[in-house]
Amino acid sequence: MQTTKTHWLVALTLLVITLVPAWQRSAAQQHKAINLSNASGLPFSNGIIAGNTLFIAGTEGEDDSGKLVAGGIAPETKPALETIGKVVKAAGFEMKDIVSVTVYLADLHDFPEMNQVYKSVMPDPKPVRATIQAAALVNNARIEIAAIAVKSK
Repeated sequence: MQTTKTHWLVALTLLVITLVPAWQRSAAQQHKAINLSNASGLPFSNGIIAGNTLFIAGTEGEDDSGKLVAGGIAPETKPALETIGKVVKAAGFEMKDIVSVTVYLADLHDFPEMNQVYKSVMPDPKPVRATIQAAALVNNARIEIAAIAVKSK
């Protein structure tokens, strides 16, 4: 009878040892949506927090009314980065937490002018970055920028 109790105790202990870490991992990876008040009603969030990581949706250079800013790549780049900054702040992160950026350009010839604005906004050390030319962007935008931020523990 004592052996049966011991087996059950061992089995229960192994079950707890297995389930508790799995529960803690899943609780740490709960997703929290970050949505700005000026969201356009499109079916995506401006950002998603998963654990200590913030994934920021592609942002275009729009004004407060949701219209693309006129004037070319530099005027579009600045509000795109400002929107990223608003998402970062709303999520409780800082711009220095951004570790990766992807820039989509409608015309790769706009790279130098975009890069000037980018350098003036992004803090040092600059995050890793990929820049590509896209065949087309939504709303005929010249630029769309997505980012990933990781908060230090």
